[in-house]
Amino acid sequence: MEIIKTNLDGVLIIKPEVFADERGYFFESYNEEKYYSDGLTSIFVQDNESKSRKNVLRGLHFQVPPYEQGKLVRVMWGAALDVAVDLRKHSHTFGKWTGATLSRENKQMLWIPPGFAHGFVTLEDDTVFFYKCTNVYNKESERSILWNDPDLNVEWGVNDPVISEKDKLAMRFREFVSPF
Repeated sequence: MEIIKTNLDGVLIIKPEVFADERGYFFESYNEEKYYSDGLTSIFVQDNESKSRKNVLRGLHFQVPPYEQGKLVRVMWGAALDVAVDLRKHSHTFGKWTGATLSRENKQMLWIPPGFAHGFVTLEDDTVFFYKCTNVYNKESERSILWNDPDLNVEWGVNDPVISEKDKLAMRFREFVSPF
């Protein structure tokens, strides 16, 4: 397993060791002992999966304390641009974002610790997105920041994404008061 730091402190790209031959492939998508030895000491309590057609954009979502979530995300089928936005008010990268293309082919994962907003846009039809969470979903703690907020200027790479009504009504970043 290779761990690659991003421009946001704490957000990591994880490249698993993939064993492939004429039969197919095998890789460990999660191994508690290996993750702990590399400093990823979170305990996961919930798994989520979504399937989306091409150009569906979900995000930018997060939960506020005490239900903040860290997420270990990957694409099991298809491809997506996955994005994390730093919401930690004392961080030198507060309001900055990073993105990684996750796909069935590259099998990379992204670790997004608590204190970050998360979103993704699907690059292929029938993209299946899977993520492990460090805390359970809590509706009252759920928040969203507008996916195309000009203060964040996330480069999604799609012209006309498919967006839920809830995400269209998300707050602007400048309205957000960080509890992180």
